[in-house]
Amino acid sequence: MTTWFNETLYTGFRQSHEIKKVLFEGKSKYQKVVVFESGRFGRVLGLDGVVQCTEGDEFVYHEMLTHLPIMAHGNVKSVLIIGGGDGGILEEVLKHKSVKRATMVEIDDVVINVSKKYLTKICGKAFQDKRTNLIVGDGAKWVAETDERYDLIIVDRPDPIGPATVLFSREFYKNCQRVMKPGAILVAQNGVPHMQGPELTDAVKLFQKIWAHSGTYLAVVPTYVCGFMSLTWASDRDITDVDPRKVFQRFAKANLKGLNYYNPELHFGAFALPNFVARLLPAPKAAPKRTAKKKAAKKKR
Repeated sequence: MTTWFNETLYTGFRQSHEIKKVLFEGKSKYQKVVVFESGRFGRVLGLDGVVQCTEGDEFVYHEMLTHLPIMAHGNVKSVLIIGGGDGGILEEVLKHKSVKRATMVEIDDVVINVSKKYLTKICGKAFQDKRTNLIVGDGAKWVAETDERYDLIIVDRPDPIGPATVLFSREFYKNCQRVMKPGAILVAQNGVPHMQGPELTDAVKLFQKIWAHSGTYLAVVPTYVCGFMSLTWASDRDITDVDPRKVFQRFAKANLKGLNYYNPELHFGAFALPNFVARLLPAPKAAPKRTAKKKAAKKKR
């Protein structure tokens, strides 16, 4: 008799993965954790009944949350990862030799230990890398208290339920801004627009109140159902306004090995939004009006 892992994240809809073999099943202080061999996507990590990542398609999500902002920035040396207990983001970040230090703050040590043991195809040897600064703790508390500053913050959070809810709050975003260096970029997942449209809208509205520039780009992750996955970004500069030649040059110089999704062509295509996604985004902030005094000063120049 076939056993199935039934994900029921969305009301009125579910997806199922065949379970060939359960490798780990238990409950941490925060959530139910399971790792199993699936019939189609290799090993699967589930938290509280929701698929987090699979060996079969994790590369899409992890590559797009990592390489796109790094290439847009051009000089990322310090990275903060909030969440990401499976190590997939950390592994992609450390492919960049320019990165000198990657701090990862994950609240659930069970997820980390399970990933180290069963999900090495996803995390590789990232946890052993000398540039890794692994902290088992509350990411929201970390950005509120740390004295460190970062070129890139990647928020690899689950859906806004349970202990992850705080990672969608205005206070959390404000504290992220506090620890960002000038020109730094923040990126975070914001669900599948077809099923979680209001979540994307709310996130960008908050970003607009905090940062000068923000928006979303897209990736297609098969096990994140119903099409595109929205990856939101925020910065004090417009990361979409980058000379394509620079991105191609940075990519060639980085000499990244084994990528299965990200490339410079896709970098720019990811910002092209279908109409139904574009409609979910609030209108961009209006540029501040120049006063008569400023206009006069400009005329004199």
